[in-house]
Amino acid sequence: MKRQQFLQTAIASTGMSAALAACRSTAGASGSNVTYLPTLNWQMATSWPKALDTIFGGAKTFAARVAALTGGKFKITPRPSGELAPPLDVLNVVSQGAVPCGYTAAYFYVGKSPATAFGTALPFGLNAQQQNAWLYEGGGLQKLQDLYARKFSAIQFPAGNTGTQMGGWFRKEISQLSDLQGLNMRIPGLGGQVMGKLGVTVQSLAGGEIFQALQTGALDAAEWAGPYDDEKLGLQKTAKYYYYPGWWEPGATLEVQINLNEWKKLPIEYQAAIKTAAFEANTIMLARYDARNNEALGRLLQEGVQLRSYSNEILAAAEQASFELFDEFAAKDADFKSIFTDWKQFRDRVYAWNNINEGSFARYSYSKLKS
Repeated sequence: MKRQQFLQTAIASTGMSAALAACRSTAGASGSNVTYLPTLNWQMATSWPKALDTIFGGAKTFAARVAALTGGKFKITPRPSGELAPPLDVLNVVSQGAVPCGYTAAYFYVGKSPATAFGTALPFGLNAQQQNAWLYEGGGLQKLQDLYARKFSAIQFPAGNTGTQMGGWFRKEISQLSDLQGLNMRIPGLGGQVMGKLGVTVQSLAGGEIFQALQTGALDAAEWAGPYDDEKLGLQKTAKYYYYPGWWEPGATLEVQINLNEWKKLPIEYQAAIKTAAFEANTIMLARYDARNNEALGRLLQEGVQLRSYSNEILAAAEQASFELFDEFAAKDADFKSIFTDWKQFRDRVYAWNNINEGSFARYSYSKLKS
């Protein structure tokens, strides 16, 4: 009996030792794989100045997470706008391979392809939650990555969202549609083209150039993002009237863009790190904006800023002009048409659903707020 117990104990001990040895062997092999991954140092061109700690901060969040996920072996250094490329030229230098990666807004490049607008936001389109649903679960990201591969030799990943933006700063009140006629306004993307249809003279300037243009009178109005970033740029010192909503950017996505050849050279572990880091940056930026914008708006109002809403007349005209513009692009651009058809169907479905669940809740809850 004792001999049998001894043998059983010995066998069990031997089995456990073998299992532990196997675990150590596996861990060692895994460690070896990490050890032999390459050390990389990439420079990242961006479209924003360092002073904008939320939007430039998206690039920093992304880079920090890539470094952490790769044990510090893959380092990406975000550079402020203008250091590696002009702020509205990031996609160009990434596409050419002059820099391996960039951080920017896709709608800056609608002149190259109007379909890039889907990567950021369309007027009267999707809010941040809906945009993420379309990108990650509605097939949007795959469509955009196919477009970038064909058109720009690049691959992109959502890596930030501002949430619904404000409607811009104006030096005079805009009470009716006719008040827009002849205004010089900084507004990029398809929103700018819609404003053009409403009689606005549209300018496309980088964020760091807006303050001076408003201050000198070169601009009558300008939009940037929301209270937190707008306050950082000092726009409240140049224009008194602050309008809402930013109907042209109901949920603006920012993205990491990577040269396709450089992407293909990366080990799969580094590709996975990039995907994960971009996803985290996308989530963190939206949280930061929601947490900080309301406090910043309070400070702006204390400084004497006058908050105004766009009239229903202006909103209705802008919405009609927006969908006319979409139809024009769809008629002449196959890429835009292909994405727009699916995007519009998704928009209609998610609008119907959110009108029931979130819309009903918001209408009841927000009606109790004191103005």
